[in-house]
Order: sequence, then structure tokens, then C-alpha cells
Amino acid sequence: MGLLPVSGTALRSDPRVRDAARDIGARYGVDYTDDAAVTALLTERRKALAAEQRRPAAWLGLLALMAGLFLPFGIAMSPALDAHLFAVLGAAGGLTAVGVALLVHARTQWNRALRNGPLAGYREVLGVARAHGIPLAHIPPWLEGRSAGGGGKGAAPIPTYPPVEPAPEAPSESATATAPSPPTAASVSVPPKPSAVSYYEHMADAGGWHDEAGCLLILAGAGGATWAVTVGTAAGYAALLLVPLAIWVWLAGHRQSREKEELREEALRYVKALETAQAAGARVPELSPQLRALLDGHN
Repeated sequence: MGLLPVSGTALRSDPRVRDAARDIGARYGVDYTDDAAVTALLTERRKALAAEQRRPAAWLGLLALMAGLFLPFGIAMSPALDAHLFAVLGAAGGLTAVGVALLVHARTQWNRALRNGPLAGYREVLGVARAHGIPLAHIPPWLEGRSAGGGGKGAAPIPTYPPVEPAPEAPSESATATAPSPPTAASVSVPPKPSAVSYYEHMADAGGWHDEAGCLLILAGAGGATWAVTVGTAAGYAALLLVPLAIWVWLAGHRQSREKEELREEALRYVKALETAQAAGARVPELSPQLRALLDGHN
């Protein structure tokens, strides 16, 4: 079971959220406080939305649009098409219109599948939980209709409700009962974040320039040497000193990439530990942008 936006235990920790989730679930026929049911729902709907984007209408629309846009350019390359200018332009316009219509139809169907049904109810539950101060660990981009990179508002964002005062802390189990009771969101601890994961969050977006810088240094060194040979200026040979500098930059980039990969594995293990804690009933805090991006890419 992957990391859910919020666990059923966390939803049940506040009676108001629990009751709201059950009322919403009754409308859609889903128990949103059941982690297994929610996981099955998200898995099935994610596959269904991906299938909507691969429907024949989407591919045919894209092909028709491309044909309609590029057909006029063929007039300049084919005298036969030039002799039938108006017919070619009419065909291009027709293909473009058909392509746009098919793409709009495919987008509308995808939007309908995303915005309606049990997913809409689940987004309501997430909005209620957030309004009551229950953190949402991670919201998959596809659930809101955002791009894979997680950018933009999305076609179906989580609803926003007025903030509500958090529920008072429940009395301890020893004061209320002697028999063992199921774990609550407050009774299961969240694993502490290792320092390696914090370092990964700090450097996740760093780097990526070493290859480009090394190539530029190599080109500069080769250009200086070529200039020295062609013009006869010995000073140009000094540019060859840039070659070992380029090698050093490449090696530094390789070390950084290797270190980042090791830290990435540590971060993935930490996210896996959070998944285990959430399944046991812990209230997982909201992930950092770096960990969210890591989780999105890993899934």
C-alpha cells in the first residue's frame, strides 16, 4: 500500500471529519476511512484516467490536427498541389477542424472521468481534513489533474473550506479504559527524518551544470589551441590548461551525481518508512516539495 494523502486513522481521529467522510462516502458508495478501499479506488481510477488519454479519439485528433497544419506547407514542395490550391487549403481547414473537435472531445471525456464519481468525493474528504488541521502527506498530481511534474492548479483541485479549530486532544487510554484499543493517529509515532534525507532535500535541485560547463571548457581550450596554430600566437596554447579543468569539473559532477543517488535511496527508504507508519495509524506530516517530487517520479 503506497503513501496515501491521509490515513483512515487520521480521518477518524476527529469525530467531525469522520462523520463528514462517512456522509460523503455514503453518497458515492465508498468508505473513505478504509485505507484498503481508498488504495483500490485510487489505483483503479488512475488506470482509467490513463486509458482515457490513450483513446483512439485523442490519437486521431492529434494526427488530423498535425496533417491540417502541415498540409499547406506541402504546396511549396509539390507543383501538383499548387495546381489545386483552394482544394488543398479546404482539406487542411477540414482536417484542422476535425482534429480540434476530436481533441476537445477526448479532453472533455477525461475531465468528466476526473471530476465526477468517487474521486470527487475523495477530494471533498481531503478538503474537509485539511480544513480541520489534519495534514495531507502527499497529493498525487494526477488526482488534481496536474501535470506529472506537479505544476499548475489542475483541472480538479482539492476543495478549500474555511479553517476549523482542531479537535481537543482525546483523554489517554489509561484514563478511559483498561482494555486495549485500536491505535489512534496520536498513539503511533512517525519515524524521525534522518539527516541524510534533510541533506537530500537541500541538494535535490542542485547540480546539473557540470556536463555543460565541461563541454564549454573543452571547446574553449580547443578553440584557443586552434587560434594559436592558425595565427601563430603562442599565448593561445595557454587555453589548453582549460582541458584538465574540464576533466576536474566532470569528475566533480560525477561525484555529486553518485552522492545524490545514494541520498535518493535514503530518501526512498524514509518515504517507505512513512508508508509503514501511516498503515499502522500514524498521522504523517506533509512531505517537502523534494520528497513529493521524488515520490511522483518513483511512482
